[in-house]
Amino acid sequence: MLENINDSWKHYLGPEFEKDYFKTLSSFVEKERKTQTIFPPSELTFAALNKTSPEEVKVVILGQDPYHNHNQANGLSFSVSKGVKIPPSLKNIFKELQSDMACEIPTSGNLESWAKQGVLLLNATLSVRAHEPGSHQKKGWETFTDKIITLISEKCKHIVFILWGNFAQQKVKLIDEKKHFIIRSVHPSPFSARNGFFGSKPFSKCNEYLTSVSKENIDWNLADDCQQLSILD
Repeated sequence: MLENINDSWKHYLGPEFEKDYFKTLSSFVEKERKTQTIFPPSELTFAALNKTSPEEVKVVILGQDPYHNHNQANGLSFSVSKGVKIPPSLKNIFKELQSDMACEIPTSGNLESWAKQGVLLLNATLSVRAHEPGSHQKKGWETFTDKIITLISEKCKHIVFILWGNFAQQKVKLIDEKKHFIIRSVHPSPFSARNGFFGSKPFSKCNEYLTSVSKENIDWNLADDCQQLSILD
C-alpha cells in the first residue's frame, strides 16, 4: 500500500507506518482487496496526498468516507472523475460556488485542479467496501488522517481548514486556531445545505484570508477546465 504514497509525505509520516495500528490497518485493507470490491482503486488510495504535497498545502477540505458506488471515488474528498454523475453534495457545493464566486456550474465533478493549487481534499477514511458506506471506519484510517491534520497544523502556517458538518468540525481540536483560519458550516448534503451551507461563502472567505497573509488565491473556477476537456475529447 505504501508504494502508492509520494516521498514528501513519507518523510513526515514515516513514523506512523511503523506503528502497530497502521500495520494492522494495512493488513486489513490488503485482505479486503483480495476478497471484496474496494474503492477507490489501490493506486488512488493516497491520491489526496499525491496531488498536494505538504509544502504546497494552503487549504484543507475534510470529508468523511470515499464514495462507495462504482467509478465514483477517485481519492479526493467530494470529487468524482470526469464523466461520472455529480453526487448531490457536490452539486450543492457547485451551487454555492456559483453564488459565492460567480463561477459557472461545472459539468464535471473532478476537483483535481483545486488539489494542484494546494487544496488538500482529505477524507478521514481512505477506503470503503462497494455499496457499504462506513465499512472501513474505525479500522485505523482516522488515526492516520488525524495525524496528517495535526502535522499540517504544527508544521505549516496560515492554512485554511474548511470543515463542513459535525464530523469534520470534531477535528477542530487538532488545529491551532491561533495559526490557522477555520471556516465552519453545516454539510452540503441535501439534508442540511439549506440550514446554513447555502450563503456561507466559503470560497471567497478562503481567498480573503489567503490574501491577508500574502498567499496566492485559489482559482475555484472549474468550468473552463470542463469545457476545455469536452473540446479535447
